[in-house]
Amino acid sequence: MTSPERRDELAANLADVRARIAAACAAAGRDPAEVTLVAVTKTFPASDVRLLAGLGVTDVAENRDQEAAPKAAETADLPLTRHFVGQLQTNKTRSVAAYADVVESVDRPRLVTALSTAAVKAGRTLRCLVQVSLDEAEGRGGAAPADVPGLAAAIADAEGLEPGGVMAVAPLGADPAPAFERLAGIAASLRSEHPDAGAISAGMSGDLEVAIACGATHVRVGTALLGGRRAIVR
Repeated sequence: MTSPERRDELAANLADVRARIAAACAAAGRDPAEVTLVAVTKTFPASDVRLLAGLGVTDVAENRDQEAAPKAAETADLPLTRHFVGQLQTNKTRSVAAYADVVESVDRPRLVTALSTAAVKAGRTLRCLVQVSLDEAEGRGGAAPADVPGLAAAIADAEGLEPGGVMAVAPLGADPAPAFERLAGIAASLRSEHPDAGAISAGMSGDLEVAIACGATHVRVGTALLGGRRAIVR
């Protein structure tokens, strides 16, 4: 596919996704400006990131540092907010702190400490979302809801970090609404202690409408925007 053809494909997909967001906001009585579209570009090339930026996308996300770091370097000239959304090992924090603006997958105290050290060394401030496990049996990462206040406090106290809110993935094979409603309650409690930590990152290609109805401020969309995942980044 040529670059103009790919641009047209992405533009059509983006229009569809934005229309879905607008319709979901209308149904929920919300302003579409309250919802940020985060394009999840994992497995897709830096050229797609560049095309999306040209189409007005402002936020992009990756879930693997070994893919995210070179793509961030290749597109460093673009005015993007870069999110890291995957499970993060402490030995990758130095690399991630060099390019990520938002780390959405903070789920344990040790990671807070490592990110703080890395952010200070990089001379940067990272906005951190606490990833909440809404189905602890799945092992997909995330802190238990009872641990969220302590993690948010640790982030707020850590040099180079600031609390941004919460993130979650809906449980597999279940109605996402109860999980997202629970997340909204956790987020409200968090804001009472950290008023600027207002982000609720929830909802993906298949359930973004439900997430918006439950108060999501960020939706992470990959497949609906970029197409089926590729096995290899080219």
